[in-house]
Amino acid sequence: MTSKQWKLPPGLPHSLQFYALKPWVKLGEPIRLFEHLHRTYGPIAHYRFMGTPIIFLNQPDYIREILVTQASAFVKERTVRRMKILLGEGLITSDDPIHMRQRRIVAPAFHRQRIAAYADEIVAISAHHCDRWQPGETIDISAAMMALSLEIVARTLFNTAVTADIRRINDDVNTIMGIYNFLVAFPRMESFLHLPIPGIIKFRRSKASLDAVVQRLIVEHKAEGIDKGDLLSMLIDSRDDDATGMSDEQIRDEVLTIFLAGYETVANALTWTWYLLSQNPDVEAKLHAELDAVLGSSSEMSSRPKSEQSGDAAEEPALSPSKGSASLPQNHHRLPTLADYPSLRYTEQVFAESMRLYPPAWAMGRMSTSPVTLGPYVIPPGAHFFMSQYIMSRTPEFYPDPLRFDPDRFTPENKAARPRFAYFPFGAGSRQCIGESFAWMEGVLAIATIAQRWRMSYMGNTPPVPQAKITLRPRDPLLMQLTPR
Repeated sequence: MTSKQWKLPPGLPHSLQFYALKPWVKLGEPIRLFEHLHRTYGPIAHYRFMGTPIIFLNQPDYIREILVTQASAFVKERTVRRMKILLGEGLITSDDPIHMRQRRIVAPAFHRQRIAAYADEIVAISAHHCDRWQPGETIDISAAMMALSLEIVARTLFNTAVTADIRRINDDVNTIMGIYNFLVAFPRMESFLHLPIPGIIKFRRSKASLDAVVQRLIVEHKAEGIDKGDLLSMLIDSRDDDATGMSDEQIRDEVLTIFLAGYETVANALTWTWYLLSQNPDVEAKLHAELDAVLGSSSEMSSRPKSEQSGDAAEEPALSPSKGSASLPQNHHRLPTLADYPSLRYTEQVFAESMRLYPPAWAMGRMSTSPVTLGPYVIPPGAHFFMSQYIMSRTPEFYPDPLRFDPDRFTPENKAARPRFAYFPFGAGSRQCIGESFAWMEGVLAIATIAQRWRMSYMGNTPPVPQAKITLRPRDPLLMQLTPR
């Protein structure tokens, strides 16, 4: 096809650099640009950057075309490929056929039955973290949820104790998040990783620290020589059709990818959930009513198995996944179990609505490798396509009064009334997040465990500012005061 046959959607008449002084163009704040494009041009728009056509989509049918129907015409776009300097060829950054092989290897760790086995551990860890809090204490809930989720991933997916170097993972991730925009914007970053540039030096140190933790886990698992039934054991024992296994470098890429994606995203979703509950007491009251109804009261304790009662569990090792080892909430409601999960429907709706307003994965992108037709538009190969969960979930066409926190948007009836791709916090298609089911269960059970014991009051004077890095996280510490229920 010739250039005259391309038909791009409406958009900026000049290259993006021409608009550098506009308030909707600011390095590190791409959401501003996406909001402007949608507000000015509608559900599909384009602009150019350094000669490359970039298409922004906010229409469910078009998003389906990119992620599902025409998925074979796309690969990861530049900003995701840039993260290979940290994640290597992990599930997030790799393209087919590598991605298909990796997903096939990792999939059993996220099978429904295996995920179910993680439920007691999630609850026990959540309850143990609750035990550390004191009435009237003010905590940075973002840091607290990062620590909680990191421990859950370490113990469930990698069957490892939470040692000092595991805890340092969060510090290294925070460092990398702080220089993320620099890493993405720096031209040909891959060629300059050896230079003594301050941002690059910080990145090298944090990457080396993360690599050391992962390498330790690999060496220890191999030395033990047994299948622990965890994800790392699966990666070590995996074999191709020709009986060859994964190299240590390949294992490292997958471990680090799943470690970071597995804890960072859920931690941010939980953080925003507590903030939203603190601002919406009617929703919080409805959540508490469900927890009271599902989890019962002290009068029901005598009917529970002895292994689940706090008195018997006190002598068990801390955080034993098969025993109710963490102390019961002060209101004597029992801790949730896997059997309760299907009954915690409103709790799940709260989590879903939180991820609508503050989706941890706030945008995703692809690059076309062949011509792409979207409605009346014909777009050339090499174009970049961006879709934003953040923009879509705040579009009044699909979510009336979009800034209102209303978990009833996610009743079965209301979900069925919306287009499928009006809500895609975990992506879709062959690259849909492999840990989605795990994330839902972790989020719901953690909320149920914590909310039955504590209420939280936001201590800031102004609303927290979301920061669009690799994930959507609060820019500043998000301080909450704790009140026992």
